Amino acid sequence: MKGKVTVQEIADLAGVSKFAVSRALSGKSGVSVQTREMILKVAGQLGYFKNEPKRLGNRIDDNKSQKSTGTILVLFPNVRYQNNESLYWGPVFDGISTRLNQKGLDILTLTEPTSDNLFSLLNPDAIQGIITVGSITTSILLDIHRLNIPVVMVDHMDPAYHCDSIFSDNFMCMKELMTKLYSKGYKKYQYIGNIKDAASFNERWIAYQTSLVEFNIENSQILSLLGSDTEHYESIATALRTGELPDVFVCANDTTAFYIIDTLQQLGIEVPNQCAVTGFDNTHKASPILATVDVKIEILGMRAVDQILWRIDNHESPFEKKLLYADTILREDYNKVHNIE
Repeated sequence: MKGKVTVQEIADLAGVSKFAVSRALSGKSGVSVQTREMILKVAGQLGYFKNEPKRLGNRIDDNKSQKSTGTILVLFPNVRYQNNESLYWGPVFDGISTRLNQKGLDILTLTEPTSDNLFSLLNPDAIQGIITVGSITTSILLDIHRLNIPVVMVDHMDPAYHCDSIFSDNFMCMKELMTKLYSKGYKKYQYIGNIKDAASFNERWIAYQTSLVEFNIENSQILSLLGSDTEHYESIATALRTGELPDVFVCANDTTAFYIIDTLQQLGIEVPNQCAVTGFDNTHKASPILATVDVKIEILGMRAVDQILWRIDNHESPFEKKLLYADTILREDYNKVHNIE
């Protein structure tokens, strides 16, 4: 059996020096934040952290009275559009707070955490569990690891830290969306969305590619469309100049789709007459988005609470990734049902 992952193995895969790896793993200065994150993710992928002691141990006893009392920490980093004002993340947080209130549990919200203040603000003995909302840096997750508290992540996974997670069934819902588009006669596609931005975006991208293979459609993806939003306008403009406008831009979510529709209109493209745009999550209901996936966002938060309570009482069970299915809808049908003009 292979022994513990070595610093040299991590350095080789990450393409950095052993010195950089040692500094990153020990949390010392000497490497940039970006390099540290990359090293920690590589170490997690190699299984470096798997040999550490189990994070839960016996700290939480089996006193059944704990089921209806105590405090759950909600970790909500205020990065990009990831905050409680978001059309997506706001309802997730609402679902968490609603379910905690139903269960008689207290909620403590921590936003914009840093490794410098995480431990000073928290008394681990007062916290029964932690629910993270959206993307969390690997560095902060490893700080959480030291708290020895059960964790459930909503819409995020990290190879360096294993715990329960709650997702929409991004893969199957995107495949269903692609199947409906294909059945309508659409044959030329481009995917738009930063696949490094969220685990869900990457899962949707994988399902998109799988669908193209199954439909025997060539994948002529413009790679810059998989990057940041700032690259999209020029990429679409380039596609227009080369005459490669697709039948459909398949966007990672409705927010991206809304932005892309505005971009196309600025370029003189009529949506959906000349080019259709699809989204995901159903956060922009009154818009010319052709199709989307009606994710029940608030329920993601509710199920995260259910899972953290189950984990508190079942800390020796294998970690779980729970997928919530969602309906794939054509916007024209949805508008008729809900009387949206």
